Amino acid sequence: MRDFASCFSEHAIKVSDSSCSGNSGRSASVQNTVACVYRTQLSTGKQLIITVTWCRNQMGHLLSLNVDDDPSCVCKVDTTSWQFWKKKGTRSLEINSTKVDVYWDLSSARYAAGPEPIDNFYVAVVADGEIVLLLGDMDEEAAMKKNNITTPIANFFLIARKEYVSGKAVYSTKAQFVDHGLCHDILIKCGGENGGVKDPELSVCIDQKKVIHVKKLQWKFRGNQTIFVDGLPVDMMWDVHDWFFNSSASGDAVFLFRPRNGLDSRLWLEEKLLPKKDVGGAGFSLLIYACKSP
Repeated sequence: MRDFASCFSEHAIKVSDSSCSGNSGRSASVQNTVACVYRTQLSTGKQLIITVTWCRNQMGHLLSLNVDDDPSCVCKVDTTSWQFWKKKGTRSLEINSTKVDVYWDLSSARYAAGPEPIDNFYVAVVADGEIVLLLGDMDEEAAMKKNNITTPIANFFLIARKEYVSGKAVYSTKAQFVDHGLCHDILIKCGGENGGVKDPELSVCIDQKKVIHVKKLQWKFRGNQTIFVDGLPVDMMWDVHDWFFNSSASGDAVFLFRPRNGLDSRLWLEEKLLPKKDVGGAGFSLLIYACKSP
């Protein structure tokens, strides 16, 4: 197998702009964990679901990669270690007679406010001799010198993104709802008088345009509304019940954005009852768990 640092191409996904914990300095939110779910299909027709989770704690950053939600097929990389070699390496796994090799290099990775690296890194997953996932940025000079790419790259798509954030009452991120579509700025604001306690409201802005405004949020703590993004209907659903009625004050609010495919009539809460394998047939969704800090 050749050096993966030299085979990055237009197939690679750059994660730099997807980790946005602020919006022109207005956001008080901080991302703690981001989990991205990818669906990939091998040339044999076999599909795999790969979950890549980026975490951040007081010590540093961590990476966890899981295939088909199988607890025996997990690769964890702790970049908080002082041992430099742990930030670059390979690991072999096996799931249902499929050999899976994970390659990573986070030794020179740069991070912003979020848990995801912004550049100078790569993560590659190979299954049965095919590259089924390729994340990061490439060394253009090295790539230009390497013109004999022989390892096939399978088709892979981002189908879900989950963010765990904490902040005062303002949360921002970016999302691309359709393949080859635009990347949109999303800003969620929850506030009211007297520190947000009196007459709380919810507003959602996309590309600095307010698309949802909910008054009396304390009594409308769950709801859904359809907005249009890129000319397509997107269902936005919220559940902030625990913000107001959880006595331990440790509950998270949940915000979900999901483009409607026209045939899907399920409510978002019903997805909790679906088997994990059914996620592969779903379209892209953005799920935000927001912890409201005091």
